[in-house]
Order: sequence, then C-alpha cells, then structure tokens
Amino acid sequence: MQNLDSPSYPVSAAGNALRAARLLHERGELRVVDVADQLGVARSTAHRVLAMLVFEGFAEQDRHKVYRPGPVLRAIRGSQATPPPDLITVARPHLQRLAETVRETTHLMVLEGNGTRFLDGVEGPQALRVSHRTGALLPAHVTSGGKALLAELPPERLRALYPNGLPGAEAKAPTDIEHLTAELMRIRRSGWACNLQESERGVNAVGACVLDRAGAAVAAIAVAAPSARCPKARLTELAQPLLAVTRDISREL
Repeated sequence: MQNLDSPSYPVSAAGNALRAARLLHERGELRVVDVADQLGVARSTAHRVLAMLVFEGFAEQDRHKVYRPGPVLRAIRGSQATPPPDLITVARPHLQRLAETVRETTHLMVLEGNGTRFLDGVEGPQALRVSHRTGALLPAHVTSGGKALLAELPPERLRALYPNGLPGAEAKAPTDIEHLTAELMRIRRSGWACNLQESERGVNAVGACVLDRAGAAVAAIAVAAPSARCPKARLTELAQPLLAVTRDISREL
C-alpha cells in the first residue's frame, strides 16, 4: 500500500517552500536565519525559498529584511485580516518613553544566529550616555538582550548555535557553554538579564524579551548606561520599568 504520509518522489524544494509558507502564516514574520534553522538548510537555500515566496505573492520583505505575509497568505487568513505590525514601528514610542523615564539609552534587538542584531535605539538625555548601536551585530552571549533571548531557546538549539564553543569576548563574559547555560537558567527564572561590561568596557545593561501572541520571544529591549552611574544594584531597579515596557510592546504585536 502506498504511504500517504509522504510522497514517494523527491519534492524537497516544494516541501521547503510549503513549510516556509506555513511558518510565515503561523508566526507572522520570518528572517532568513529563522527559515534556515527551522528547515535545517543553508542560509543561501533559505534565501532562495523566501525569494520564491515573494515572487509568488506569499511573502513581502520590509525595509529591515524581515519577511511578512504577502497578498496570497493574507487572503488565506481572511479578507478582514491585516499583516502583523512592524516590530520597529510598534516598539519605537515605547523605546522613547523608556529612555525618557530612566534617562538612559534604550535598544531594540533580535537574535540573528548566535549574534544580536540591534534594530533601533534611543539615546538617553544625559551628557554622559551610551550611544545607540542601531545596525550593529554583537555576540548574543555578551549583550543583555541577547542573553534574554538565548534563555528562551531549548537546550539543543542553544548548543547548536555554538558548535565550536563560545567566541572570544571581554574577560567578564561567559567563557564556555556550561557557564552560559547556568547563567541562562538564572535569567529564565528572573525574566531579565544583565550585561556587566561584557560587550564594552564602561557599559552596563539590562535586557528582557518581547513576546508574540503565542508567547514566543521575538525580540528584546535593553537599557544601557555608563557603569560609573549604573552599578549592578541599579540594574535591578531598571529591570522593573523595562519589564513593563516589554509587556506593553508584546500586547501590541
């Protein structure tokens, strides 16, 4: 009897496209690295799959290279459906409000492989302040937002991001996967993460995750300040307004 669970002929390309379309339909947004991870393919292959979805109208790419449902998927969702809001557009006023409240620099970031991509930032109003890092890509395990996002990953996916161990960083950063895993467990319990001069000397930061409607971590918000003005004890205080902002953003996604 023919196996009805899977076709008996090779359909890898079509299968990848269908799986990517389903992921996009379920999640509302995708990046090349997301498709590569979920499909288990190279990023070049993932890029071709997404390009085909764009060509066929299943996806659209915004100015931040994020793929969102195109007209075909939106039609499938229903005539009243609207595309998910742009993460940066939603987060921007919250970043501004948080920066004004705590008088420090705020950042929006996402996980990109084992790195943290800074998508947006608002500098604090004080003369001595941390500059925003919009566009920068830093190792995730040395940034507060990156650590908060890593803490949400299942153990097997976390280890898959570091097949050759942790890349070199400042002396205060975790030095191996075991130390990182122990720190991520603490972060998961508290809901926020610290960066104590691990990405840059003289800079401390606290970060927490933004969740989508399904409860999955899709981004992180961080508050960064000069370490001379912001010792570890103050990071604990900053965590409270930070968590309030991440909840507000999550409700709008």
